[in-house]
Amino acid sequence: MTGATGNVGSALVDTLTAAGHRIRTLTRNPLAADPSGEVRHFIGDLNKPNSLDGAFTGVKAVFTLAGYDDMPALAATMRDQGVEHVVLMTGGSAGIRRMDNAISRYMTLSERAIRESGMTWTFLRPRAFMSNSLRWAPQLRAGNVVRVPFSWRRTAFIDPRDIAAVAAEALVSTEHRGKILELTGPDALLPEEQVEILGAALGRELRFEAVPNDEARAEMESRMPKERVDAYFGFYVDNLIDESVVFPTVAEATGRAPRDYASWATVNAHRLAAA
Repeated sequence: MTGATGNVGSALVDTLTAAGHRIRTLTRNPLAADPSGEVRHFIGDLNKPNSLDGAFTGVKAVFTLAGYDDMPALAATMRDQGVEHVVLMTGGSAGIRRMDNAISRYMTLSERAIRESGMTWTFLRPRAFMSNSLRWAPQLRAGNVVRVPFSWRRTAFIDPRDIAAVAAEALVSTEHRGKILELTGPDALLPEEQVEILGAALGRELRFEAVPNDEARAEMESRMPKERVDAYFGFYVDNLIDESVVFPTVAEATGRAPRDYASWATVNAHRLAAA
């Protein structure tokens, strides 16, 4: 699996090791590899195919993310080394297949590369992560005001642990092969509602403020490429996607309901309380 130190990946490692499965992670950082632990590690870079010789040998199923430099070459490398099944995490914008939108484009092309590789596949399309709220930590350090762009958008945020639970099922079971799994939490919330719930978990009276679009664009362009900012504005201002729809997929795949935002906030309050 790749992305083993991320929000979804770290939860997936825990889920699979607890179930007794053998895991190999691929990492670019030798310091992250602990050969004495339960998980085996391979040092390599998915953007550098010449670093992957033997990376997938003996591996039957792979969990990976979208957007690597040459997804067709990466898929061919996996297939040629014996991988049979790929669980690819993209996102809801893969469904609109907009080549003029930078985010939708790389997700669409990543799915296409895996679909055309000859391996079996499962595509996970989670909506926005609940853990994105951790980006509010600097504002919480400064006070009790949380300012958020696109304040009118309802989103069925999902706990990364629920994505990991579905990914684990898709890796070890044949039931979900050839399927696109749309993943959401149980409720579609406005940012203002998130802030209220988070304040209750923290025991603080937080105040929500909407960020105007022009201010949001200027701030976003200061830290990311313009084409990515344009992509987000396409999603949320031009309404290219609707992330408010709640899907039953997590419950259907795992046999339990997805966690709600209040549960996530309670579990992660210490990460923001430290701020």
